[in-house]
Amino acid sequence: MNLIFLGPPGAGKGTQAQLLEQREGIPQVSTGDILRTAMAAETPLGQQARQYVDQGELVPDDVMIAIIEDRLNQPDARRGFVLDGFPRTLRQARALDRVLAATGRRIDLVLYFDVADDVIVRRLTGRRVCRQTSHIYHVESSPPRRPGRCDIDGSELYQRDDDQEETVRRRLEVYHRETEPLVEFYRRRGLFEPVRNGDIESVHRRLVEILKTRAGSR
Repeated sequence: MNLIFLGPPGAGKGTQAQLLEQREGIPQVSTGDILRTAMAAETPLGQQARQYVDQGELVPDDVMIAIIEDRLNQPDARRGFVLDGFPRTLRQARALDRVLAATGRRIDLVLYFDVADDVIVRRLTGRRVCRQTSHIYHVESSPPRRPGRCDIDGSELYQRDDDQEETVRRRLEVYHRETEPLVEFYRRRGLFEPVRNGDIESVHRRLVEILKTRAGSR
């Protein structure tokens, strides 16, 4: 299946995409991961993207569309994919339709993770990441055994620039303005399915139930 996971930053889309990738073998396509890798390597794309990401703004549509087109044309995405973090604007959504249509594909379902802003702020500002291998912790819900150090490799934990509270709130403002219109865009096409907020396991069970129901009705 060709899926979109839609929702605000910090809604759990990435975690659920990874779980689904492990279960079904269809790749998670995360624009955030692609951009962070490029920024860490200081590639031309990374340098261009950083000025937007650090301000909590969206990276320009043309850049993101080119990244996604290249990724979805790679062999592992031919039998299905989970788009995590794309599209974020109506222009991107329409461009995605054109990219897929060129290879005889289409979006099968859009899963919407609806989480309140206050919950998002707590989740993201409390997140800490391992410098060496990017293992993720949270100061409240999943703290490391030793404060400030990764349980797995002992490296330092840090807070990403885009997890600072001011930037998180700015990202949410941008999300509500630019991305929420996609809800109605996909709802009108009969592709939209909400996923209730909850713990990781319950959300995953609900997600699997939705996919089984949709697959059975095709």
